[in-house]
Amino acid sequence: MLDSTKLQLEKIRRGTVEVISEAELASKIEKKKSLKIKAGFDPTAPDLHLGHLVLLRKLRHFQELGHTVYFLLGDFTGMIGDPSGKSETRKRLTKEEVAGYAKTYQEQVFKILDPKATQVVFNSEWCLPMKVEDVLGLTAKYSVARLLERDDFSKRYKSGNSISLLEFMYPLFQGYDSVVMESDVEIGGTDQKFNLLVGRELQRDYGKEAQCVVTLPLLVGLDGEKKMSKSLGNYVGITEAPIDMYGKLMSVSDTLMWSYFEILTDIPLPEIESYKKSVANQEIHPKEMKTKMARAIMDQLHPASSNEEAIEEWNRIHNTKARALPDEIPTHSIGSEFFQDKPPLLASVLNQIGFTSSASEGRRLIKNGGIYVNEEKIQDESYSLSQGNEYIIRQGKKGKFIKIVT
Repeated sequence: MLDSTKLQLEKIRRGTVEVISEAELASKIEKKKSLKIKAGFDPTAPDLHLGHLVLLRKLRHFQELGHTVYFLLGDFTGMIGDPSGKSETRKRLTKEEVAGYAKTYQEQVFKILDPKATQVVFNSEWCLPMKVEDVLGLTAKYSVARLLERDDFSKRYKSGNSISLLEFMYPLFQGYDSVVMESDVEIGGTDQKFNLLVGRELQRDYGKEAQCVVTLPLLVGLDGEKKMSKSLGNYVGITEAPIDMYGKLMSVSDTLMWSYFEILTDIPLPEIESYKKSVANQEIHPKEMKTKMARAIMDQLHPASSNEEAIEEWNRIHNTKARALPDEIPTHSIGSEFFQDKPPLLASVLNQIGFTSSASEGRRLIKNGGIYVNEEKIQDESYSLSQGNEYIIRQGKKGKFIKIVT
């Protein structure tokens, strides 16, 4: 193996779960100057978060090694809905919804990817023109028994939950993308491994050279338990303001921050290990390391000067000895319609004005001591607002403020 190939593999290997297979990837690197790297994104939500950053960063690593990224927007497969990890059939998106989300994805990914080494493609280009006989030919390449080997399909089948024929088509169409694109490598999360391997097999069935597969870990969210997800509220959006991003990252547990260091930054692994030892030996406070981790992530997404200002303001606001309010606090006035039946619950109002993603999230935050009203911690889920008052709401360590005028 050439030394240059070894160096490439070392960079590619960092933060990955599995490379299938490393020997094949080494061979491809030695044979071709520039590999075609495929990554599929179904535009099924308007914003990307740090969970997506894991994949985007690995794509950037390939670009830095001289390879070309094919950023595939699944505007066709997005209307089917990826069943990975789902216990029931997903709601189908409209063509208009998918097109809108695809636009925002393109606006966000180039915070990380090099536009000069990126080709943006849409799978509707080759999927929509397929004739019935083409689709039948594709279905003949794979058996139902093989599809039922997939963990989520298998669990749903055994429990008697519905699986539509449309969902069976999803991995086939994703695999067919690899056939058409003749991709050398496809990257995805560990939950995508089955789909990625289908692409590898279909390429062989269609007489093409099989792609290598690189799987990446699923980023654990701020709660320290579940995969980062906007629907769970445990996420950090890549377009969030620096002060909000910093506040959220500082809420990451002391244990979880090491995972963030490894897969969301380029700080050398030996250096991270030395930080770990220093914290364990109480030579460095975990907060200092967490700040370093947050800055390393934030500097990839925002100008360093903006991040520095945000951190200074966050620390000023969260100085318990002399707590200060932000210079500007968003204000919402709520009218008499909120008080027609009875005083509205704070959790409900926070959801209605967009401060939280749901009333249940608001109740959870209040119950866990994550909401302050006029600098007083509120833990009563039945806390309600009264007319003729002004409330300054702060969300825990995140330093997220809002003023409600009744």
